[in-house]
Order: sequence, then structure tokens, then C-alpha cells
Amino acid sequence: MADIKPELKFALLGCGRIAKRHSELLGGRQVAGARLAAVCDLVPEKARLMGERFGVPYYTDMSEMMGKTPVDAVSVLTESGHHAAHVTALAGCGKHIVVEKPMALTLDDADAMIKACVDAGVKLFVVKQNRFNVPVVKLRQALEAGRFGKLVLGTVRVRWCREQAYYDQDKWRGTWALDGGVLANQASHHVDLLEWMMGEVEGVYAMSATALVKIETEDTAVVTVRFRNGALGVIEATTAARPKDLEGSLSILGGTGSVEIGGFAVNQMKTWNFTKPEPGDAEVMANYSVNPPDVYGFGHKAYYEHVVDCINNDTRQRVDGIEGRKSLELIAGIYESIETGREVSLRSRPKKTRLGGN
Repeated sequence: MADIKPELKFALLGCGRIAKRHSELLGGRQVAGARLAAVCDLVPEKARLMGERFGVPYYTDMSEMMGKTPVDAVSVLTESGHHAAHVTALAGCGKHIVVEKPMALTLDDADAMIKACVDAGVKLFVVKQNRFNVPVVKLRQALEAGRFGKLVLGTVRVRWCREQAYYDQDKWRGTWALDGGVLANQASHHVDLLEWMMGEVEGVYAMSATALVKIETEDTAVVTVRFRNGALGVIEATTAARPKDLEGSLSILGGTGSVEIGGFAVNQMKTWNFTKPEPGDAEVMANYSVNPPDVYGFGHKAYYEHVVDCINNDTRQRVDGIEGRKSLELIAGIYESIETGREVSLRSRPKKTRLGGN
């Protein structure tokens, strides 16, 4: 009989918008082998409301929380520009760390986070929950099986609605120092998926605009991508869709197959076509085309189950710090192209970008 491991105790650092999903999964005992143990936010009311809702201690000081409440892991859900400082400090406490996207805003910060966790002997998990979406898993399986042949074109489209009220909720939103624009924030998952499917990037050329809101960063961008395998890519990202969200989609086209995943968050299979059909293809559209409709936050739930497995059984991590850094490097290159008006090679480290306050 297999040993039954005790529940892992998670703390949440940051009780803002994204913390709602994390807290409901962990505090609602929806993740097997994990539970919520404490929450912390600089804003006392945010911490109190979340702590009282789930019956756990709440704090406004990270050090106090770590000193008073025993935890196994901490989920860092603070502003993107603060991730590096929080992760490096928590690594020193000897706790495993889950950090929301993007893992950081600069490559130097990402490198410091990775080093701190390696030095402390703790695991660093970067949240890329869309990799666990059912249609995305099927697409990845087909790719690894070589069903696409020569890759030709990969595209992502993020057409979401974020009006001025969204950015006005917090002063850090839409700033270079702490947030970034649609590319670094809303589209970061989609950029990750594109690179994960299509392979390493050779170069990028990008343009952006701040079309409909008053923020420092962009709300709209288009990017052309050259991959090292010879394929091309397109990233279309905007939070200026009106009056509501349209889509978050991914398309992969190869010499022997085409797959398109649509929906709001890359969660609905739209096209599954291959020149050499296989017996399970009809089943893909019938049974694997969407995430389970009755599972709240499916991607995050599956991600946390993966985290629990990795911590308990030392399973290989799908998105550790090094893997999470890849899409950040691509995003940094995109921002340099926007700044310089030139194609930027990803074989050199991007230097000219305002993201992260540079």
C-alpha cells in the first residue's frame, strides 16, 4: 500500500485579482493533497477578507507570515515587477515557490530568481496553466508524434477587452516598472504556447500602439516571428477589443496537418486536420475539444495537481524557472524591436526595453 502523504500547506502572497482563483482552489480543497494555510497582502482589508473567507491566518507582512505559520510552499501573486524580490526572499526561507506569469519583467530578475531557488534547494514553478488545457495537451501530443511534418506557421490571437476602469483599479497596472502592456501581461500565456509548440526563436519584428486607454504601456501589438527551424509566426495581441472579449487562440500549421484552438483562453478545439488520419482523430473532436465545463479554473487546478506531484514525488517539472524564462526572453526581444523599429535577433540578449523600468 502506497504511503499517504500529508497535505501540502500553501500560503498566498498577494490577495488581488488573480488570487481569487488560487484561493478558491486551495481554500476550497479542490486540489488533492493541498490546502490553503495563510494569506498575505499589504492592504489589510484584502488580506482580512480572504483570510476570514477561508478560515486561515492573514497578514500584511511577509516575514511575519513565514515566521508564524508553517507552510510548505508559497504562491507569489503580487505585481509582476515585485516577483523577483519576493521569490528571492522566500527561497531563503526554504519554501517551494509558485509564481504567477510573467515570472519577472527583466531577464536579470529571472536569473536571480532561478539562482536563489537553486542555491536554496527549493523548486520554482512558473504558472503556465494553459499548457494543461485539454485541447492544448492533445495538440502537443500530435506535435511530439510528428504529425505536422515540417512546421510552416504558428499564430496566436489575443483579442480581449480591458477598459480604463480595469487599469484604474491599481496604480501599478499598465506601468513599465511593475506590469508591462498586453504583451507582458495578458498575452504572456499565448506567447509561451507559441514558442513551446514552434520551437526556438531566431528573430522578431514588432509594432505597438496605445489605442483606447491612458496607460504607459501598449494595449495593442502585432509581432512577426522567425523560428530557427525556418517556420514563421504571428502574434496579435490587444486589450482594445470592444465591447467585450473575443478570443484567445492558437493555430499551428505544418506540411501534413493543421490545428486551431480557440475560445476565450485557448480552451476549445476548432480544427483538427491531418493528411494521414488516425483512428483516434474523431474522438479528439468529440471528447477532447474543450476543458471539462463543470471544473472551475481547470488549468490552474491541473497545474496545482502537477505542483503537488512534483513536490511529493520529485516528478519532472513542466515549467520550472528555466522554462518560464524562455517566453520572457522572447517578450523582451519584442519590446526591444518596438523601441528600435528593427528586427531583433534572439541570439543576443535584448538591451533596449522599458519593461521592468529599464
